[in-house]
Amino acid sequence: MSESARTSASSSGLGSSAGQLPAGAFRFWFVGQRWEWSDEVARMHGYEPGTVEPTTELLLSHKHPEDRRHVQELLDHALHFGGSFNSKHRFVDAGGVEHNVIVIADRMHDDAGAVVGTEGYYVDLTETLDRERRAVLDESLPDLFEARAAIEQAKGALMVTYGVDADQAFKLLLWRSQQTNTKLRALAAQLVSELALVDGAALRRQIDHLMLTVHERVGSNVERR
Repeated sequence: MSESARTSASSSGLGSSAGQLPAGAFRFWFVGQRWEWSDEVARMHGYEPGTVEPTTELLLSHKHPEDRRHVQELLDHALHFGGSFNSKHRFVDAGGVEHNVIVIADRMHDDAGAVVGTEGYYVDLTETLDRERRAVLDESLPDLFEARAAIEQAKGALMVTYGVDADQAFKLLLWRSQQTNTKLRALAAQLVSELALVDGAALRRQIDHLMLTVHERVGSNVERR
């Protein structure tokens, strides 16, 4: 990937700073099947940033053999129907380490509003960085006690949508709270309030959209960290 492409990907909120869930961003243009990976996504796959050009072939080569066909079908569907590339699957990095990830993405539009691709995040749910995660959890405990009902409802929705367990669903909420600098309780409450507006036929795509934008509609700055 070129330096400008990597800079573009990494500047869109893609970073994963210390104490956050491992996460990174990507962009996929349908025309030419062109990919951009943030530095974090490159490192997840076992590469130093800028040392490899991400392609569909490379991406599929890293998928777990049991998940590769599933991911290929999702990409084909996105290409043919102009949808977003969303998935829960496993991949094996260049060092042979298996990762469990969720890809949360939304449609990417050009200036005229046409769908030209999909962009979003890889969130690594592999059980690593336990010490850092516990530290972040300790900081968030006041939010948990203050608004447990909303957080539990939001967790339940994410468990159904992404097929994850309760702990992983909480980590997804915590990740978005950290990355958008939004109070955990406010983010969860807003997500739950907007679930009533979701069309069941497009549940997965619309919840992906909510996860990536809900922080923009959370009350006033008082609710921000």
